[in-house]
Amino acid sequence: MADVKVPVLGESISEATLGEWLKNPGDPVKLDEPIASLETDKVSVEVPSPVAGVMGDQLVKVGDTVAVGAIIATVGEGGGTTAAAPAPASAPAAPAPATTGEQTGPGEQVRERDGDAAAALSPSVRRAVLETGVDPSTVQGTGKDGRLTKDDVIAAASNKPAAAPAPAATPAPAAAAPAGARKEERVRMTRLRQTVAKRLKEAQNTAAMLTTFNDVDMTEVIAARTKYKDLFEKKHGVRLGFMGFFVKAAVQALRDIPSVNASIDGEEIVYHDYADISVAVSAPQGLVVPVIRDAQDLSVAAIEKTIGDFGKRAKEGTLKMEEMKGGTFTISNGGVFGSLMSTPIINPPQSAVLGLHRIEDRPVVRDGQVVVRPMMYLALSYDHRLIDGREAVTFLVALKNAIEDPTRLLIDL
Repeated sequence: MADVKVPVLGESISEATLGEWLKNPGDPVKLDEPIASLETDKVSVEVPSPVAGVMGDQLVKVGDTVAVGAIIATVGEGGGTTAAAPAPASAPAAPAPATTGEQTGPGEQVRERDGDAAAALSPSVRRAVLETGVDPSTVQGTGKDGRLTKDDVIAAASNKPAAAPAPAATPAPAAAAPAGARKEERVRMTRLRQTVAKRLKEAQNTAAMLTTFNDVDMTEVIAARTKYKDLFEKKHGVRLGFMGFFVKAAVQALRDIPSVNASIDGEEIVYHDYADISVAVSAPQGLVVPVIRDAQDLSVAAIEKTIGDFGKRAKEGTLKMEEMKGGTFTISNGGVFGSLMSTPIINPPQSAVLGLHRIEDRPVVRDGQVVVRPMMYLALSYDHRLIDGREAVTFLVALKNAIEDPTRLLIDL
C-alpha cells in the first residue's frame, strides 16, 4: 500500500478542504492520475496517485479540512490489482450504495457511469455533466491536452435532441413536494467563498473606503477596435478587446498618481515603481483575481493574450496559486454581466480598485448639441487613509482622457 498525501500547496498555504473524490475504493488508478480535488483559498488542486494500482481506503470525507502532508487515502500497488478486482465486480448490490451514502460529492453518479474518463474531469465540468446529462465520453474537449471544459459540456447539451432530456424530467413530478410546499437547501461554503467573504469584510472594517464615479465616451476606442480588430487578430492570434486599452490607460494614470498604486503596511506607505494589475475573472467556483505582472512593460497584444489565457484557465480550474498573489491595483469588469454601476470593494493590501460597467447609448451634450454616444460609467473605490479625493478624481480624469483619445496612449500624454 502507498499513502496518498496532501501535496505542498504554495507559500503560506498550510491546509485545504477536500472538495471531491475522483476515484472510489477498488477503482484502478494510474501513476500520477488525479484521485481527489482539494479546494484552497484561491484555486482547486488535484491530488495525483503516487503509484499505479487500485484505489484503497479514503481516510477523510468531502468537506474535511486537511493539512499539507496529511495522509488522505491509500493506493494498492500493481501487485494488488488481481486481489482487488473481484471486489468491484461483486459489489454493485451492496457496497456501491454504501459508498454513495458516505460520499456526497457532486461527481458520484458521473464516476459510476463513466469510470476513468470522468475521473479526469474538473469539479466544474462534473457539475455541468450532472446538470445536463451529457455523456462526457462522447464530447471532444477543447481544453489543455484535450480535456473537457464546462463550455464543451454546455455546447454538447445544446446540440442534444429534444427528446433526450424528457425521460430525466419525468421522475421529478413523482418525487415533487406537494403544491405550495416550501423547501430550503443548506450547502457548505467552499473554502474559496469563505476566504472571499473574510477578505472583503476585512477590507470594509480596515480601510476608509470611498467610491468616486466618472463616465467615459467609448466612441474612439470602439472605432479603433472596429477598424483594426481583424488585422490585430490575424497578426497576434488574439481578439482585440477593451481591457487592453483600459489596462494601458490605468498603467499610465497610476504612474502619474502613484498613491493609487501604493499600499499601507503598518505605519508605512509602500510605493511601487511597477504595475502588477489584478484582473477579476469569473470561474465556476467563484471570482478569482490573477495578476498581469509588469503591465507597464506589456503591449496591448500581450495584455489581451494574458487576459485571454487567464479566462480560459479559470474556467478549466488550472490557474496556479502564484498567478494570483500580489497585485498593486485591480480592474473589475462587471459590464460583461450587464452591470450599469457599482461600488467595487478593495482587494487588500491594495488601496484602490477600478470598476468598469456596461456600454450603453446615452444622450450627451457635445459642442452645444445633444447627441447619442456609447457611454460607460467608471467607479474607483479607494482607501481614503492613503488616497485623497483630489488624487482619485485626477486618476479617473486621466483614465477618461486616455480612453476618449487613445492617441494619448501612443504619445505618452
